[in-house]
Amino acid sequence: MKPKINQMSPIKKLALIFIAMILGYTQLYSQVPRRDSLQYQIKQLRLKKDFNPHDSHYINMLMKLGDEIRYYNSDSLHLISNEVLKLASESGNKFSKCNSLTGIGNFYEDQGNYDKAIYYYQKAYEVAKRIKDDELLLGNKLLLGIENSIANVYYYKGDYAESLSRYLKSIELASLIGDNKMLAILNENIASLYADQNDYDQAIGFFKIVKKLNEKIGDEINTAKTMSNLASVYADMGKLEYAMYNINSSIGVFEKHKIMDWLAYAYEVKGKAYLESKDYKWALFWYKQGEMMHHNVDDDRGETSLLNGIAEAYLGQHKDSLSEVYAQKAFELSKRLKFHEEIQKSANTLYRINKNKGDLKSALTFHELYQTLHDTIISNKNEKSLTMLVTKLDFEEQKEKLILENEKALASQKRYIYIALLILVIFLVITLIVRRNEKVQKRLNVELYNKTAKLVENEKKLRATNETKDKLFSIIGHDLRGPIAAFQGLLQLYRNGEIGSNDFLQFIPKLGKDLDNISFTLNNLLSWGQTQMNGSTTKPSIICLENLVNDNINLLEETATAKSIRIVNKITSNVLSWADNDHIDIVFRNLLSNAIKFTPENGKITIDVSERSTSWEISVKDTGVGINLETQKKLFKKNSSITTYGTNDEKGTGLGLSLCKEMVEKNNGEIWVESTIPNGSCFYFTLPKMRNKFQKAG
Repeated sequence: MKPKINQMSPIKKLALIFIAMILGYTQLYSQVPRRDSLQYQIKQLRLKKDFNPHDSHYINMLMKLGDEIRYYNSDSLHLISNEVLKLASESGNKFSKCNSLTGIGNFYEDQGNYDKAIYYYQKAYEVAKRIKDDELLLGNKLLLGIENSIANVYYYKGDYAESLSRYLKSIELASLIGDNKMLAILNENIASLYADQNDYDQAIGFFKIVKKLNEKIGDEINTAKTMSNLASVYADMGKLEYAMYNINSSIGVFEKHKIMDWLAYAYEVKGKAYLESKDYKWALFWYKQGEMMHHNVDDDRGETSLLNGIAEAYLGQHKDSLSEVYAQKAFELSKRLKFHEEIQKSANTLYRINKNKGDLKSALTFHELYQTLHDTIISNKNEKSLTMLVTKLDFEEQKEKLILENEKALASQKRYIYIALLILVIFLVITLIVRRNEKVQKRLNVELYNKTAKLVENEKKLRATNETKDKLFSIIGHDLRGPIAAFQGLLQLYRNGEIGSNDFLQFIPKLGKDLDNISFTLNNLLSWGQTQMNGSTTKPSIICLENLVNDNINLLEETATAKSIRIVNKITSNVLSWADNDHIDIVFRNLLSNAIKFTPENGKITIDVSERSTSWEISVKDTGVGINLETQKKLFKKNSSITTYGTNDEKGTGLGLSLCKEMVEKNNGEIWVESTIPNGSCFYFTLPKMRNKFQKAG
């Protein structure tokens, strides 16, 4: 039966529209500046003495207002769309008539009355085809929007084959006219269709297409909408970090632009992500944020999943009575909309609640309903997946046939193209022969230049390698060969009987110190050599700085005790950093070793930490002899070889601080020194804080 449009006087209709706008204006005054602006402009138009309700500008303003209030006051959308239809029909404005019919279809779609929605969409489609005859591009754009709406309704009805077929045909038209915005919408709808069938690989593939289109369009609101839908899919896939990243990014955009219906949806998706991770407290928090937004949003379909989410979150917190209230609301609303997936969710929740409170009869009723819907939905999804595959294959086959027909039509024209190409090739051959010598000469010059540049670069690398090699051999010859030779000489004297066992044993403490020094030097030498010749790979992880410092204090305890030096570690166990454990171990070992070396007997070394916003600032302070300004400037230079003797004539390679600088910088930190003679020195360096698991989600 053809739906009837209510007949009433124009004055009465205008009054009702004005009341609807005032109500919407009062509810959302501070949140929707665009609707405020439209309502204000409409009001100003009506106040004019020469106001004409058939004026196209006035009708267009009403039509835009209807679009804006779709998810906030659906009754007003219906009323305004009917009024625009009447005015457009009287004035012969086909564009406004088409949009008013689409608005009425939107109303019935949101109410779950899909047959009526399709009826009005098809009427709008017929009007759009007549517009296409007069204005091709505008008509095609209208046809695309209506076809997408019809495909959406078939999607809600469960006829996925028809929905997919219409989406694919629309994509062809959108590609033809270059409508990137509509292409993004259509591909995103197909992605949602596949996600509903749990075919996540296909869904993600279409979302990638949408992402590229959004980058071309450059509209951050459309991008945020896509990220919200993508976050929902990632949550269903169990990829919660991806879900959090996408939904937090979209929430910021919706809050910035005050897109309340999408913001409500985004809060719901964030709640779902926490629900998937069984974090019921935060899930409930974000669901509640969405619930508050839904007070001003008229979107029953979206509200069903929100209510089911809240019910499940309360159930996870063992608040069965509250869970039952929300589950029952979701159950009733889902039944009215014939939303089977949400009916199934609420039935399952109500089954668990009734089972918990011992109402086995009700529990059994809901369980049977859940199981029936579960089996039906699974069966339907399998059938729909197969149908979608057949539909896609049929579409591709038809597309290939069309391509073949076009190729045959163009075949006769190709002969002329080939003749033209042959003439062009002959001309190019002659041109190439003339310019051949010039191009060869240029190519040889380029090759010579490239080889020369490469030779210079290789020479620099070779010189750097030789410098590194000379540095290594110098250290080995000067700092390692001497102590080792002395050790060998002492052993030779002992073997030859020139010194006795008692005399030999007197050298043991000194030999121990020499061996410790050789070991320490070798460790620094190997670490430095690796960074200079082969580079070193940084492998960051969570490290406890307190443990690392204590390990090095224990390692150097004997040396410090020999000089009666007290080492104080003020770093606590909650100081965690994201850095390479081996690198920072080298830094602490060198800084502590230097502090011990240059601190006189009965001195003190203090290791402390202070917190910055994103990093830790660690200090190693001693009561030693201090460092003059000239030496401080050279301490951290690359390949620095500054070597000084400690308070007990301890000696090093001069590599330690250069190595510390490299290790700290590889871990995104910085190092410096503050020192005055003779008041000791304090070496500082920074390290990034431990990374939070949901760092991107915010």
